[in-house]
Amino acid sequence: MKKDIHPEYNEVVFLDMASNHKFLTRSTMSSRETITLEDGKTYPVIKIEVSSASHPFYTGAKNMLLDTAGRVEKFNQRYKKK
Repeated sequence: MKKDIHPEYNEVVFLDMASNHKFLTRSTMSSRETITLEDGKTYPVIKIEVSSASHPFYTGAKNMLLDTAGRVEKFNQRYKKK
């Protein structure tokens, strides 16, 4: 195998901004922002908008609207009946 062609694979924390749920996993993603977990170690943090802790399919919430970018309004304006 060739050396120095693979990305670094380190522990990172993914932070769900909607539910403030954190989970530690390994990833090739990196970040300059860090977070200290309950174990006392500091990890890079990747902020995400939706995870299984906040997505309506996994939480069972029927009336929850996850539209942070205004996609529904853009769609309605583009295709509204004249």
